[in-house]
Amino acid sequence: MPQRKIHTSHAHRQAAYRQRCLQAQQLQLQEKGLPALPAIPSVPGTQRWRLAIAKATELLSMVAQEMGSYFNDRSEEWQESERGESFQERLDALCEARDMVDELTAA
Repeated sequence: MPQRKIHTSHAHRQAAYRQRCLQAQQLQLQEKGLPALPAIPSVPGTQRWRLAIAKATELLSMVAQEMGSYFNDRSEEWQESERGESFQERLDALCEARDMVDELTAA
């Protein structure tokens, strides 16, 4: 048995598809807590970019804090071992990256 047609023409079907794509994109931005895109594509989304950079800084700070706690909870022997030193280097690199991202908000 053939399915009942939902759209009267190919143009209506395509318009409905574009509308669903637009709604999905807006929902995705809302879930991430980002403001909507500007209505005119040539206008920069400066506010949205600042918020995204601030969230990135926040996430990097959270990871750095958790990694610092993990490092401090380990024994002194582990901290001075090769694995501990490697971990500390990664933590330092993460803090440096966080500081560099944080500088973008000041600019």
